Amino acid sequence: MNNDDIAMNIEAFLNATEEHLTHECCIYKVPFELLKMNEDAYTPKVVSIGPFHHSADPCLLSMESHKQIYCKAFLRRNQTSLNAWIRYIRDKEYSIRGCYSHTLQCSSSKLVEIIVVDSGFIFELFLRYYSVYTSIVRQPWWSDNIRFDLLLLENQLPFDILVDLFNLSFNTGAVGGNNSIPSFIQLTFYYFSAHNASGLNFGDIINIRHFTDLIRVFYLQHFPQRRPRTSNELSLVMHCPTVTELSESGIRFKASKSPCLLNLEFSRGVLEIPVLVLGEANKVLFHNIVALERCHYPSEPYFTDYVTFMHFLVNTNKDVDELVRRRVLVNWVGDNVLNMFNSLGGNNIIVFNQHYFHLATDLNIFHDNPRNRFVANLRRWKGALSIGAIVLLILTVIQTVCSVMQVLPN
Repeated sequence: MNNDDIAMNIEAFLNATEEHLTHECCIYKVPFELLKMNEDAYTPKVVSIGPFHHSADPCLLSMESHKQIYCKAFLRRNQTSLNAWIRYIRDKEYSIRGCYSHTLQCSSSKLVEIIVVDSGFIFELFLRYYSVYTSIVRQPWWSDNIRFDLLLLENQLPFDILVDLFNLSFNTGAVGGNNSIPSFIQLTFYYFSAHNASGLNFGDIINIRHFTDLIRVFYLQHFPQRRPRTSNELSLVMHCPTVTELSESGIRFKASKSPCLLNLEFSRGVLEIPVLVLGEANKVLFHNIVALERCHYPSEPYFTDYVTFMHFLVNTNKDVDELVRRRVLVNWVGDNVLNMFNSLGGNNIIVFNQHYFHLATDLNIFHDNPRNRFVANLRRWKGALSIGAIVLLILTVIQTVCSVMQVLPN
């Protein structure tokens, strides 16, 4: 083969190659550097949704029959035909494939099958949960695992596809006017209501990519820094003291009543931190939201900034104990707290948005001020002296009583 033939072959396969990532891409394979830290946090335990994990794990196959039963039940109750679903999905196939970060190897018919079964399963699951209908998924641990599997970044269907299929399943009047059939966004909010601590209303939602994206929106509600970074706003932080170091310099910690988990505030020597409940469920959520921001929101990594800042604060078990004592931290993962923050925040570039940059700066200034450290030490000495004086007074009283009793006649 001469050079011209080789050149023609190269040009042929280069011309046939198309850039896969499009503006529609929103469902990603977790980057390897995050995956190697904690693969379990990104892998479904009970149910696979979408093409990435379909038939990938034998442990997930047992749920396929349940998914099919749910899908069948939903198709019986809806007001359209299976053919209408298939036509819609085929028309949207190119767009659906473009939502995934990696090229989907499944055939067109297989992709349609996955979308139909998984969508029907989700619709029926949400409707039964909304109406407190008896579920075939009776085991509580199964129900909980299903809910968290639906929040994994790799385990998603595009939200707008779900909305369109749900609306297609009922006529406009039924969805909008019949109170017995809520909208899909309303069903979604109800199903994930435990994560909506900020009290976001479903009517305020404009654009959701998928369920993982929705949980991120829940966490960001009421956060003061909600605009993309610009190059002149990138703020490098070299160091931030730990909880123990801040405490030694006189800073006190208080549980904040803010509905936004990310809204830490420092004023007059008090660092207010919204209560953080650390359980296995939150651990999984945090990992997937950080992965989503790494892939989809590189200029708006607000949640990643929060996790990185907490990684600064919590560096030893003593730091954990102090936050638990102050009722800022509810620890349900035991000694795994440090591992969690290390895996989430340890490898992130230390470039904060303006809110956390100013917070870190103020804490550093307070911590480095000799006067604050002197006053804190004076208070501790005063406290120690007060305790010593009380103990001495008690011992003196006891000694006096004993002396009096010795001189009294029997």
